[in-house]
Amino acid sequence: MANAKQLADHIPQEEWPDVSKMLEGFGDPSLPASEALVGKRLEVRFEGGATNTFSFLSSSTLHFDDVAAGGTLSGDHEYRAVEVRPGIFYIDFRVGEGAHAHDVSFVYSLHTGQVTLARSSMFDKAGTIRTQTDFSHGRVGAGDIEPRGRSNALVGLRIYYRYSPTEHYEHVYLSPGTFVWHCVRGGERGLADADQTMAFELDDDLLIFYWKETVMPVESFLVIDLTNKRSIGRMFCWDAPSMNFVHLPFDSEFTILNKTEYPSN
Repeated sequence: MANAKQLADHIPQEEWPDVSKMLEGFGDPSLPASEALVGKRLEVRFEGGATNTFSFLSSSTLHFDDVAAGGTLSGDHEYRAVEVRPGIFYIDFRVGEGAHAHDVSFVYSLHTGQVTLARSSMFDKAGTIRTQTDFSHGRVGAGDIEPRGRSNALVGLRIYYRYSPTEHYEHVYLSPGTFVWHCVRGGERGLADADQTMAFELDDDLLIFYWKETVMPVESFLVIDLTNKRSIGRMFCWDAPSMNFVHLPFDSEFTILNKTEYPSN
């Protein structure tokens, strides 16, 4: 781990590299893709009455029927599914090109039928492309739709993530809605910021974590396993120089450095 002499000084925002810089050292995800969903068809009912279906045609291709968006994103798409714990799956795929691209990521539990889905896309804000993410809660099978509850499990933790041998970041979770990230080693070395977050409960010490960056057009969706000290997810970004979206799948091993406990008085 880096010591104080190795840490980079403050880097002004006008000197930050393009978002594609962080791609160089992440490499391919190490967790194996799961074939457990191949041949299955999930019909997901969402709050508000919308329905999406996901047909897993092979270990790498699914068919998406996007009734919720009027079929605009329907079709066959390359996907990745990982069984993060027995019967709990993280699934991710991309739709479209350029500024019209979407990233669809969701977590599905065979045990409860619950689905939490995040759809990231881009929009024009005063002539600048920015990213946004909409969340939906749904269910496979009969029964009431029970949205997953927000989680405070990360609050107070400081965690050191190793995404690859060259890319190391630390996170400090300040509150249910705010965290600080800091690149200790890698392409973004020295960069740091405080950003908006949300976390949802999945299982004991297992949660969905989302963050939206303030400076860079980046939306991240991942699953954090505090028991096994692993995370898996993706970043969805806009790279202005190439005028194209960037999709960065990743997983990590991490170390919990400490937990802050505030004084009672």
